Amino acid sequence: MTVPAIAFYCFAAGVLAGGLFTVISRHPVHSVLWLILAFLSSAGLFVLLGAEFVAMLLVIVYVGAVAVLFLFVVMMLDVDFAQLRAEMAKYLPLSLMIAIVLLMQLALAFGSWSFAPEAEDLRANIAPPLEETHNTAALGLLIYDDYILLFQLSGLILLVAMIGAIVLTLRHKEGIKRQDVLSQMYRDPAEALEIKDVKPGQGL
Repeated sequence: MTVPAIAFYCFAAGVLAGGLFTVISRHPVHSVLWLILAFLSSAGLFVLLGAEFVAMLLVIVYVGAVAVLFLFVVMMLDVDFAQLRAEMAKYLPLSLMIAIVLLMQLALAFGSWSFAPEAEDLRANIAPPLEETHNTAALGLLIYDDYILLFQLSGLILLVAMIGAIVLTLRHKEGIKRQDVLSQMYRDPAEALEIKDVKPGQGL
């Protein structure tokens, strides 16, 4: 067995173990750590496929930002996970039935799966061969040249979704002291400061 094959089986086992223990782990912090293992193993699989750029994005974005954010939220919020698990136990039969239906659908899909003869050529024609250019450059040419309109539209949709979430959740409550930038900029130091002559042994 070659070294890439051994690395593939190790990373694949890491992905499967990380995903499984993320779901079944009793402690939420342990679940986040197992999730980080699944992300790192997935990044290793991308490296084996020759997609180093996607692997680094997975490590930087998901491990360095998303998973760490999950870890901070889990550790800082005082959440009663025992109560949450007790409530989840009520829906366990329904979730098992949905899982069985999904597995049956996947079995039917992959059982009748067949590759078209021209599929390999079509996939190869999307980007230039890796012998001619690096995969990062090929990905940049593909996104910012052939699919620039779709890329910009997806960014616009995300921007609209972010603005909509802010508008829907923003609440103006009474009695909250808010920052007034203009009043801070145009304030008069003579009115803002007052010098007190404090005598020794006396308070203000």
